[in-house]
Formats: sequence, structure tokens, C-alpha cells
Amino acid sequence: MQIIPPYLLFIGDATDHLSIKMARGAADWCPELCVGEYRLPGCTVSTGLESVQIKEAAAKGAKTFVLGFANSGGVLDKKWLPIILEALESGMDIVSGLHDKLADFSELAEKAAQTGCQLLDIRHPTTTFKTGTGIKRSGKRLLTVGTDCSVGKMYTSLSLEKEMREQGKDVAFKATGQCGILIAGQGIAIDCVIADFISGATESLSPAAAENHWDIIEGQGSLSHPAFAGVSLGLLHGSQPDAIVICHALNRTHMRGLPESNLPSIGQTIELNLQSAKLTNPDVRIVGITIDTSSVSAEKGRSVCAEISEQFSLPCVDPLRDGTKKIVDNL
Repeated sequence: MQIIPPYLLFIGDATDHLSIKMARGAADWCPELCVGEYRLPGCTVSTGLESVQIKEAAAKGAKTFVLGFANSGGVLDKKWLPIILEALESGMDIVSGLHDKLADFSELAEKAAQTGCQLLDIRHPTTTFKTGTGIKRSGKRLLTVGTDCSVGKMYTSLSLEKEMREQGKDVAFKATGQCGILIAGQGIAIDCVIADFISGATESLSPAAAENHWDIIEGQGSLSHPAFAGVSLGLLHGSQPDAIVICHALNRTHMRGLPESNLPSIGQTIELNLQSAKLTNPDVRIVGITIDTSSVSAEKGRSVCAEISEQFSLPCVDPLRDGTKKIVDNL
């Protein structure tokens, strides 16, 4: 599977900034690969990129139309089909990170065949995986975990990888979700792997390596989320992490998508992840905490991070506002 830039990021009529995390990830981490965003009337959020129409983007050289939104269940709403067809007619490949497969829509499959364009479902692994073994692997691994979904695990992972690379360390980012795969160009969408093979797929994603090499493995979901804890646990066991970074979003009131489910505390999240991770690495350590402080001012966010850092005797930062140098230095 080859994703060809430049990209046009389609965000539809989204009103929730969390729902366009795939587009926002690409805009934040590889803006040089994007010609802009395509938004429709009623859309109240943005990636910050220039607003561009499909034909205009094609004229600017766009090669791939990215469905930059996500929803619970990963469903492709049929109202988007005419827009995707227009992109195909303009000569663009289509990238989707949804659970629904593009090729399962006959009109898209027929149009792709006519235009010679690709339908790329990056959330659907085509590799055959083995079950996990738990056998100790050489090299070092850091896994980001969260109090909830969409709390900055990918952003934290990418920030850590960037900081470590700038410090001259041997490091690689390992994508486990559709957003990370779009940015990195490779990886495994771990939530689409059959449950029995999640830990084994993660072992294959981060195989044995040189002793001084670090894999920064992007976390998914949360051990405390009733819907996604199973994916998080398999990823945790397969990662066999030497180090864990806890990710949290400030001022969130309940688990994402589940108003009746309370958020765990950072302390509970530390305890739960350490206990579970010790199955495959008894020496695992928590090395830092990241907080998405976008709901408050930068000054207030730094004050909150300082309080949490003092409470847990760990470096605590907002990775987007302040970077992750403090965590890397602690690592």
C-alpha cells in the first residue's frame, strides 16, 4: 500500500475537533504533504490549513483525498459518496481510516476501476499475524497509554520521537492507528486485528533491535474504557514496554462517547497500567505524564502540569505547547 502525497484533507461538516483527529494529525505533523482542507457548510472546526475545493486541489497537484474524520464505529456515511466520487473523477486516490471498507461500496469500486485510482483502507491490515509469546526482546520500548481515548497518545509519541531524534538517539515511531499510519507511512491499525493476535501483531511491529534502540509505540484506547480496554490490554502486553508515559486531557468529564462512565484518575491509571504491563516486563517504569491543556490558557496549563509533576514526582508537560524534553531527559 502506497499513499501518494500531496493530500487534500476532507473534514466534511464536522463540529467536534476530536472527530477530525486524522486530518488534524496530518496537518500538525506533515503539513508539507497537504495542499489544504476541504470543508462543507456547517463545519465549525478546522485543521488550520487553507480551505480548498476538490478541483482546485487537483489543479494544485493533490494526489490523495483523505477522509480526515473519525466516528464511533468507523462508519462511512453514504452522504459522503458523491464527494468521494468527485475526488476520484479528479484523479485522486482515496484514503480511509474507517472500519467500513471503501471497496464495499460498488459505486466507489466501479469509479476507481474507471479512473485507475486506488481505494486505500489503511485501517485494515493485510498481514497474517501470530499469537503473542511474551518472550523478552532486545532493544527498548516506550508505550503511551491514556486515561481515555483521544487524550494525546499519538501526539505524545510523535513529540517524544522528535525530541529523541534531535538528541541523537536511535529511535523509531511505531504507528498503531490510522492517523499515525498516515503520518508515518506504515504501521498496524491494531484495533482491526483479531483479538487473539493483538499482542502478537504488536510484537511484530516492534521486533528485536539493537540494545540502545528505542521504539516509541503509539497507544490506543484506555484500560479504563469499557469499549476499548481489550485493544489497549493486548497492545500493552505485546509492547512489552520498558517505559510508559501516561496521557490525559484536562477538564474532560467522562469517558469519550460514554456519558455514564467516569474518568479514572491519573493515579488509578498508573496503577492499572503498571500491574498489567508487568505480565510481559516486570521491570516496567512510568517515566512521565502528558496533559492536553488546550481547554485552558498556556499559563494555567503549565501551572496544572507543575502541580501534577509535584504530586507524582514525575515530569509532566503538554507535548504540543511545551514539548517532551523533560520526559526524554528523565527516560
